[in-house]
Amino acid sequence: MPAMVSASANMAVETAMAQENTQQHFLTDAAYRQKVVEDFQKRKAIIGGNFCNVAKLSATQAELEALQFLYAYMPLADITDHTVEYYLANVRASNKARQQMAWGKNVPELLFRHFVLPVRVNNEELDDARSVFYDELKDRIAGLSMRDAILEINHWCHEKVTYQPSDPRTSSPLATVRSAYGRCGEESTLLVAALRAMGIPARQVYTPRWAHTDDNHAWVEAWADGKWYFLGACEPEPVLDLGWFNAPASRALLMHTRVFGYYDGPEEVFLRTPCNTEINLIGNYGETANVDFTIVDENGVPVSGARVDFCIYNYAEYCPVVAKFTDAAGHTSLTAGKGDMMVWASKDGKYGFAKVAFATDKALRISLSHNVAVREQSESTDSFDIVPPPEKANVPFVSPEQRAENNLRFEYEDSLRHVYLATFYTHERAVNALKGKVVGASAEGLQRLATFLEKSSGNHQVILDFITKNAVSAEKTQRVTDLLATLSDKDLRDIRMAILDDSYAAGTQLSPRVENEMMTRTFKAEFRSMFSDKERRKFQKNPLELVKWIKKNIRMNPDKKSPMIAQTPMGAYDYKITDRRSRNILFVDMARSFDIEARVDPVTGKTQYKAEGKWADVNFEKVVKQVAPQGTLMLRYEKNAIVDDPKYFSHFTISRINANGTTSLLEYPEEGSTWGTTFKDGVSLDAGQYLLVTGMRLASGAVKSEARLFSVEEGKTTDLDLKIRTSPTDVSVIGSFNSEAKFQTLDGREVTFLSQTGRGYFITGLIGVGQEPTNHALKDIAKVAAEFDKWGRPLVLLFEDEAAAKKFNAKEFPGLPKNIIFGIDAGGAVRQEISENMKLSNKSLSPIFFISDTFNRVVFLKQGYTISLGEQMEQVIRTL
Repeated sequence: MPAMVSASANMAVETAMAQENTQQHFLTDAAYRQKVVEDFQKRKAIIGGNFCNVAKLSATQAELEALQFLYAYMPLADITDHTVEYYLANVRASNKARQQMAWGKNVPELLFRHFVLPVRVNNEELDDARSVFYDELKDRIAGLSMRDAILEINHWCHEKVTYQPSDPRTSSPLATVRSAYGRCGEESTLLVAALRAMGIPARQVYTPRWAHTDDNHAWVEAWADGKWYFLGACEPEPVLDLGWFNAPASRALLMHTRVFGYYDGPEEVFLRTPCNTEINLIGNYGETANVDFTIVDENGVPVSGARVDFCIYNYAEYCPVVAKFTDAAGHTSLTAGKGDMMVWASKDGKYGFAKVAFATDKALRISLSHNVAVREQSESTDSFDIVPPPEKANVPFVSPEQRAENNLRFEYEDSLRHVYLATFYTHERAVNALKGKVVGASAEGLQRLATFLEKSSGNHQVILDFITKNAVSAEKTQRVTDLLATLSDKDLRDIRMAILDDSYAAGTQLSPRVENEMMTRTFKAEFRSMFSDKERRKFQKNPLELVKWIKKNIRMNPDKKSPMIAQTPMGAYDYKITDRRSRNILFVDMARSFDIEARVDPVTGKTQYKAEGKWADVNFEKVVKQVAPQGTLMLRYEKNAIVDDPKYFSHFTISRINANGTTSLLEYPEEGSTWGTTFKDGVSLDAGQYLLVTGMRLASGAVKSEARLFSVEEGKTTDLDLKIRTSPTDVSVIGSFNSEAKFQTLDGREVTFLSQTGRGYFITGLIGVGQEPTNHALKDIAKVAAEFDKWGRPLVLLFEDEAAAKKFNAKEFPGLPKNIIFGIDAGGAVRQEISENMKLSNKSLSPIFFISDTFNRVVFLKQGYTISLGEQMEQVIRTL
């Protein structure tokens, strides 16, 4: 891992950069080189003398220019938490790949600068992956073309990692390899890091939210021989521009990538910040249209500098995915897929919103007619029918021979990964490893510790050593258990021993984590040693004294547009400069180091400390004890045949309207937050203005949505009806499937659907074992298994072949409906029939789920990646 920096060791880099020499430039364009120098000087002026130190480096002119480019644009956290030596090592590794890879001389400077040299991919923890991956891959791809090397590197990634959903924190590439699992954001970060290590330009591409279903997805674009191609990370295909997401990507509204630094490429720019350039890649995947927007005040006068948030309906929220700002004439524009978005404009506490249809609208005018400060102007109800773009997938040809060869490689790569996975602790092995080494644990306590060890995957030695060295008495064993219980499953997979030791040796506040920040440097012992007993007692007596100390001693970064990659607490302390997010984390970590109970509230995002048994809000501007005035929101709901108990993030969400007119989503827990459990009997909210969004996702992917603005007043109850709009006509006959079609049972018999299901409706699923879309589908179905069981009709799940059936592990999908019939689609006959009858554009894409009856009528079909598939099918079967 990279070494950490101390502020005292740093000095300016520009002296060395100004020295005249004849060495080759890294930045050959003199005008761009001058811009980098200017931007570097701006960063230095903001951060001060403690910037970077090249005085002791033996570096060439080109290397110094590359370092200057990196420091001119890297996020604040990367400056404060990593050394210049770390970045120089990465510069040299990049140059080594450029010189030794056959394609190195063919990569344009623009692409090398922005898509090879940068260490950071998104918001992951930085590590030494570049040198590690180069050593492992250089011989493997020797002699390959650039395109074949991209495919081969993805096969290597699949050997190392397979998909598993997890929390939003992005682990480092090496940590992802060590755990052998990653969500799509981690898999794509891994692949980009591996490609860049070999001198291949690469970028993480993502749809911030799908338009036709909930959730999002990330993948990779790689450049070869003059063209960008896309591929699914850790999901190698025989050819480029192919992934399970070809079809859903054609229905997307937006595709993003954040390019390091000031990038002047051919793509549409969403936003420029002092750190990166956010570009729009939607045109690579589907049909697009451009719409012009004019923002005016209540008198019709154009508003300059208004913030315009473009929002996609997803997880029952109008989720802001792109922010742009109007020019002097109140104008801005956006190119997007030909579907519907919500547009929320705001400035100085005034706001307005409207739906835009990119398929038909050419221009849209939005008035800032609502005022956060005036209750009467902030209460209204509007209904919106939101339609996603149509599907028009472009799928490259793959021959049967190519597919068969790729499948064989998949199985081999799975076997290699499974050998590594076998070194992880099972629960039984974990219990045996802890027996006799843990003092004072009950049988139940030993089982709990074994669960932590089981979840630690490739980090098991760290967790085992931490438990066994500290669990030496009943009291200490309990402390070990309490500390490990504060960690997420992902924390257990990549936390360092130093962080565990630091928290274990601390006082009453054990947790080392505040939100999704990186935990790379210890801080509790350092903070306790930096302040006297008298100072610590002062902070404990009145935590506002700690707020004052931070306000006085830690400067705020004036750059508010760049991504807020969280600094470590010590990074912020050493450099005495931070951003809003890192300041909040710093306060909580310092408070906990001094035995003060503090948190970032998981629902509201407010920074708080405990005072007299109540949570008080931290206000760094006023520095006064502040307990927010609250009222009560009471939601009334009449159950219907479609939705018994509306779910938060599925059927409705609530957002706070901020003082400036923007919105902040209330993040109630996704699991278990429903109308009945959380809102039926009233919930406390801070006084202010709010937005209630409700919606029902239809089988077509369209949404029946409603937006309601409302107020909560101190000490009063606000009563609202929770209305879930539905469509009685959405479910209809959309195709046919022969119920006399045959499939093979697992014991080798050939049977018809009718013989197995009996008369009536049934569900068929053609599944891809081990594939991310299928995993999502089965887990979504398990969530609503009770409704499927109540329905009582069969669910036929068909594997592609016997080998796939043998690989399937039902234990990975607990809670599936009881009435499942497993079988094999021998020869692909079922897939062939449904593909032809429903005219699917890609018959090989899995999974395919459809609802049909024994009169051969299909009333529902979904193919590929579909979040909340179980709820969508539940909605359909309730109407049958």
